[in-house]
Amino acid sequence: MPEERASVIGGVDCHSRTHHAVALDSLGQLLGDAQFPATIAGYQNLCAWLEGFGSIEALGIESTSSYGAGLTRWLTARRIRVLEVNQPHKHTRSRKGKSDPVDAEAAARKVLAGECVVVPKDTGGAIESIRQLRVAREGAVKARSAALCQLGDLIVTAPAELRESLRCKTLLGQARQCARLRPDPRRLAEPLHAAKFALRSLALRIVALEKEVSQLDQALETLVRRAAPRTISLLGVGTQHAGQLLVTAGQNIERLTSEAAFAHLCAAAPIPASSGLTRRYRLNRGGDRSANRTLHMIAVVRLRYCPRTRAYAARRTAEGLSKREIIRCLKRYIAREVFRALRADLREIPSREVLDTV
Repeated sequence: MPEERASVIGGVDCHSRTHHAVALDSLGQLLGDAQFPATIAGYQNLCAWLEGFGSIEALGIESTSSYGAGLTRWLTARRIRVLEVNQPHKHTRSRKGKSDPVDAEAAARKVLAGECVVVPKDTGGAIESIRQLRVAREGAVKARSAALCQLGDLIVTAPAELRESLRCKTLLGQARQCARLRPDPRRLAEPLHAAKFALRSLALRIVALEKEVSQLDQALETLVRRAAPRTISLLGVGTQHAGQLLVTAGQNIERLTSEAAFAHLCAAAPIPASSGLTRRYRLNRGGDRSANRTLHMIAVVRLRYCPRTRAYAARRTAEGLSKREIIRCLKRYIAREVFRALRADLREIPSREVLDTV
């Protein structure tokens, strides 16, 4: 009978250019550590190095959604079990200090001890495309807001004849007017022409950013409607809200075992804070704050336009709850509803993609 290969537990501390790996056997004995470049060839060498000790049972990887995203995708495509290590053990860091081998070994020992059970997000599908477009859109929106603020400040201090010529009431309309200004480059020493030059520069930037945001909105509208038709049909859930909730849940939503896990991920579930005879709960200050803000905005919209939500708020107000407490309750209910819609949508994505390619 052929001998059965020993199982190996791996741990990887990821950085932008290099990944440091550690191998443990099933009893926790350190087999070795090595450093590999963060390239496809490096991923292949890392996997081959681990397989030299035996069959890979699981890998604990830090930063699976940032520095370790490429390695996680490569390993997942080859059916190798990957677990996410959120943070190193505080006691280990206080005793052994911090270094790449120490962090990689701590990640491997967390997997071996069964402390890490989190499956990383699948970043190889349409949801990753939505996340990337959302990052670009948020950057463009922030840059546009900053440019609009600067434009408004310059208009306030501009010469009176220039300020009075800008008759639009909104900053965006004034930006379009400023884009048509024609300063004289030879007279920039005069405040009037310098103001025209500066306002025109900011206005052209704002117009370009407005066009960029519009293009990104159109691309996101197409991708989100295709990925989550049920979710986007819910009351108060727009394209941007659905996009954020898709990114929070991830392509492989089956890694979330229940709607309670999704609510906890969105920081919409209370945390037990009981002690002795005292039974109480506290707010969850962690989780995905962007998803929590999305649930809050959906709750605000429903409080205004949904009769059922307004009736619920009136009943809870009569019971003595404040508006803030009512919104917290609503966010928990909305998380449950959104999770069911997301799960139904994301389960159909592979079949829709197959049909589109036939």
